[in-house]
Amino acid sequence: MIRYIIKKELKEIFRDGRFKISAAIVFLLALVAFFVTFKQYKNTAAQYNEAKVNERKVWESQGAKNPHSAAHYGNYVFKPKSPLSLIDQGVDKYTGVSVFLEAHNRNEAAFSDAADQTALSRFGALTPDFILLYIIPLIIILIGYNIFSKEVEGNTFFILKSQGVVGWKLFVGKWLAALIPTMVIATVLFAVAAITLTSLNDFGLFEWKEIFALYFVYLLYYLIFTNVVLFISSKVKKSGIALVINLVFWVLACFVAPKVASNLADAKYPYPSHQEFNEQIANESKQGLDGHNPWNEESQKLRIQILKEYKVDSVHKLPFNFNAFLMQKSEEYQAQVYAKHYGLLKEKAKKQGGVYKSLSAISPFLPTRFLSMAIANTDYESHWAFTEAAEEYRVGVQRFLNGTTEKNAKYNERYVAPADTWSKLEEFSYESPTFTEVYKQNTGVFSVLVIWFVLTAALLFFTNKKY
Repeated sequence: MIRYIIKKELKEIFRDGRFKISAAIVFLLALVAFFVTFKQYKNTAAQYNEAKVNERKVWESQGAKNPHSAAHYGNYVFKPKSPLSLIDQGVDKYTGVSVFLEAHNRNEAAFSDAADQTALSRFGALTPDFILLYIIPLIIILIGYNIFSKEVEGNTFFILKSQGVVGWKLFVGKWLAALIPTMVIATVLFAVAAITLTSLNDFGLFEWKEIFALYFVYLLYYLIFTNVVLFISSKVKKSGIALVINLVFWVLACFVAPKVASNLADAKYPYPSHQEFNEQIANESKQGLDGHNPWNEESQKLRIQILKEYKVDSVHKLPFNFNAFLMQKSEEYQAQVYAKHYGLLKEKAKKQGGVYKSLSAISPFLPTRFLSMAIANTDYESHWAFTEAAEEYRVGVQRFLNGTTEKNAKYNERYVAPADTWSKLEEFSYESPTFTEVYKQNTGVFSVLVIWFVLTAALLFFTNKKY
């Protein structure tokens, strides 16, 4: 019997001109979004590979030069694109794609896509995640808002009962019929994405378990929406009223709840202004070693300590270049200052993320959004991992350059390193967090999404068990 109910409901759904038009529009928008994002990635990937090669070539072709001059000359490192950024770009378009590494300074990632966009871009962009998160739930509402109420309005419910249709079978059949179109749309879209990803050679390391995990997260999201929509349809006798209530739920879940969560997190754990942050670092930096001033208090303390340690009375008698040694110690102190303040900033971001995640209970959109970005490696955690890897590399570069002078130059000598020195520096490499690491970090968020599904399913079925 359930099979016949599903067949009958699907016929009605597919005969509905509104569904046909809406589904066609969604597929068209999704294909356009994938195509635009794909082209954007191809351009970005080409630029990334070209910039990476050119930057290394420029670094190695500096010629004979003083290592500290090379340190100030600096170099760029670039964040590789994640394969699943084709589906969810996350915060990547706002956080920048490259970091300039130089002596004495820790720079933030720059050249974000958002910086080149117009003010209209804040109203949203046509991307696959926009279709998956916002538009498909509208399709679910269109399919299910009157799936039960129409039986009451058309006086067909009692006719069905009189023909021996069992209530729970009718209910289950309608629920499955409402799910099938959404599942088909989502499956086709993810299949297109998977085929696209596997057909590219330069799209990074693609893992099937990541796209299956992302697919599963969105299926849970759509199941939750289906449960809510059908619950409203089963309790409201008028289809028009059911449609309005469902649209209100969509607005609250997808737009109001994220904004409320963002405002609450920012109010509870506000970030310092850019000026305050830089002033705090500058003030603390003044209290420590200064590699350019061997006469400041901390530099003199270090000088006395080293002379005593090596049992000599002059830095000229040390077996290494004291100026370069002092410069490296200054870099290490500066790196500690940056690590401290950026660590505080990261802790604040972590606390804000905790507020976001704790508020996931108010909307299924929030845990889905977090999990989508995390699996795609386009969330803030991924961005922090890249910037910290860049900073670790910057400190290593300074250690290499100052160490070169320290080993090869005499005190107060203007040392010029040979042209082949720069090629000996190890290239920057960055690997995104693994799927296992991402899952461990987001187990709680995933649990919230599962709880949403269990509660909405229980609400739907147990309040209609005598249907």
